[in-house]
Amino acid sequence: MSPEEILSTYGPREAMEYDVVVVGGGPAGLSTAIRLKQLAAEKGSEVNVCVLEKGSEPGAHILSGAVMDPHAITELFPNWKEMGAPLNQPVTHDDLLVLTETGATRTPEWLMPRNFHNHGCYVISLGAVSKWLAEQAEALGVEIFPGFTAAEVLYHDNGSVKGVATGNLGVGKDGEPTENFQIGMELHAKYTVFAEGARGHLGKQLIAKYKLDDGKDAQTFAIGIKELWEVPAEKAKPGMVVHTAGWPLGDDAFGGGFLYHLEGNKVTLGYVIGLDYQNPWLSPFEEMQRWKTHPSIKAHIEGGRRLSYGARALNNGTPQALPKTVFPGGALVGCDAGFLNAARIKGSHAAIKSGMLCAEAAFDAVASGRQSDELNAFPVAFAQSWLYEELWTYRNFKNWFKKGALVGKLMTGIEHWFLPKVGVKTPPWTLHNTTRDHTKLRPANEMPQISYPKPDGVITFDRLSSVFVSNTNHEENQPAHLTLKDPTVPVKINLAKYAGPESRYCPAGVYEFVNKDGADQLVINAQNCVHCKTCDIKDPTQNIVWVTPEGGGGPNYSGM
Repeated sequence: MSPEEILSTYGPREAMEYDVVVVGGGPAGLSTAIRLKQLAAEKGSEVNVCVLEKGSEPGAHILSGAVMDPHAITELFPNWKEMGAPLNQPVTHDDLLVLTETGATRTPEWLMPRNFHNHGCYVISLGAVSKWLAEQAEALGVEIFPGFTAAEVLYHDNGSVKGVATGNLGVGKDGEPTENFQIGMELHAKYTVFAEGARGHLGKQLIAKYKLDDGKDAQTFAIGIKELWEVPAEKAKPGMVVHTAGWPLGDDAFGGGFLYHLEGNKVTLGYVIGLDYQNPWLSPFEEMQRWKTHPSIKAHIEGGRRLSYGARALNNGTPQALPKTVFPGGALVGCDAGFLNAARIKGSHAAIKSGMLCAEAAFDAVASGRQSDELNAFPVAFAQSWLYEELWTYRNFKNWFKKGALVGKLMTGIEHWFLPKVGVKTPPWTLHNTTRDHTKLRPANEMPQISYPKPDGVITFDRLSSVFVSNTNHEENQPAHLTLKDPTVPVKINLAKYAGPESRYCPAGVYEFVNKDGADQLVINAQNCVHCKTCDIKDPTQNIVWVTPEGGGGPNYSGM
């Protein structure tokens, strides 16, 4: 059955009414909900708010480095320390290393660009922070529905957003309802806030429908691949922050590594690679594994054990590429819009602040009896905020690297070391990007093949054992949530021209080309998917469409 046939047979869906519905239980969505309830309490009024979270619980799908700038959470909860927020480990030391295959050059403190200074920040698990934010939201009266996906945007007859519908449960692989079938539910709201993270499934549709990116730069993304380790006590250096540039990537790709020491003998480390890379033979997962073998990285984790693994696409966010964030009946916040500061390698503070600004606009609108119009006060407030000033200061960072690694490093030094030294806060020039990441891949026969070493099972690992420690699970008998517009394209174009890049850019082994009865075909192992969205971004033919699986499926990250 098609979704329309299911609705006509089993509908109508039950509907629930709210003042504000928030899609996504990460830092942006939860901060939106919290701020709405705080304002209602301050004004002695009521505002009904619910949050939909597709993970099994708040924090289950949250993945980030993470070093957190406490600026925004301090605005949201000035007494967060007394309240027990899990920001436990202040940054104590910054290292910026430029790696060669066997060596490393440490950038002297006096030469470090300002974007790599982390004084006053905290090494955190963003999943733990999100779980804490969810507790605060519920204490304020926010209704949180974990395990429910927002599968469809609902519209009024006038074209404004009416709310969302959750996905149906108990649909079999054949698309037919099983004995466990439950039809989805509709959540109607005066305003619906979308906080799905980078390349949000519904956010992508809204940007296209309302042409929110007209006149804006092309968004550019990266994939971040992360592991959590427990290390011997003598190797623990709580608060130490290490960032690396250089090896193993060549000058034709953008990326770098991070390694942060948490409390409790834990080390979180990972690698970020821009999805505008050109060589289809490149595998972000294997690059990350190879990076761990460098003496400067291996020294931190040798003798330890890997606890968890995950991957997530992220915006390389420039304010030039930020879409219009409001439309009739709703708004985009956090990485669903692209508020991340790539230069500082930080997005959680931006997510929280954007959610707060949106909430303030939505509360005023609801309080004055409005609904389903544009929350224009949100972008106005953003333009006057410290967040806008911060993002504008770092607006050129990623775009310089599009001109090559050497130019990127040189101009980062000029813009974020030299100019501040001479009293210039923000560069007087602005760079723009017009090319989308998927257009950059070149034919396989034009690019050098890359030979990656086999994993040793101690420091380096394969994809499937990595997916296992991400605690990823999907109901086996559900329709694949990774869909193809044209099922012939993967073999006819992607395999023939680009040597099947989906088998390499996916960090979870979802895409696999096999030869059956003398014919090549693509096998999609959707049960492995960690919801990173890389395929939706990097597929050179834009033939792969990521749709929501059943709620509660996907990774169940712990400590990430």
